[in-house]
Amino acid sequence: MNYNLEQTYLLKDDGRIPNSELPLIIYPKVLENPRSCTAIFQLNNWKNNWTGGVFSYHHFHSNSHEVLGVVSGNAMIMFGGEHGLNLRVSAGDVVVIPAGVGHKHIKSSEDFLVAGGYPDGMDYDMRTGDPKEHDNVTENIANVPMPKLDPIFGENGPLQDIWGSVD
Repeated sequence: MNYNLEQTYLLKDDGRIPNSELPLIIYPKVLENPRSCTAIFQLNNWKNNWTGGVFSYHHFHSNSHEVLGVVSGNAMIMFGGEHGLNLRVSAGDVVVIPAGVGHKHIKSSEDFLVAGGYPDGMDYDMRTGDPKEHDNVTENIANVPMPKLDPIFGENGPLQDIWGSVD
């Protein structure tokens, strides 16, 4: 697998959605068999897996990073809050979402399905950008540990290089 084609997006705090100093990473068309993504995530210790869709409201997790593998269909997802980016994802794509980065379903094909997971099977919280919680969640985000393995490529993947190079 060639992972030199990853796309990264750095999303800044907008006052409601804290986002992250770590970039969002998209591995386009990395999955030869998209239905295998949960098994690959588990092999690389991204567990507490689920399948379904993406919520249709802005939300983020302040205590865990998240990976999404697009199993089928395609969707437009907004990352980063109201002033963020609309990005199209489709079957075979994988998105690594740093803790704090907002995401919201905008539209999708009828067959859109994603599988998700969290490093070390971490539990996750559900935050929607309440300004009263902003300072607390920012502290949570800063304390989320770096994943030991890339969710797709394991110890030989680019995740640690990309996120480790952030000052």
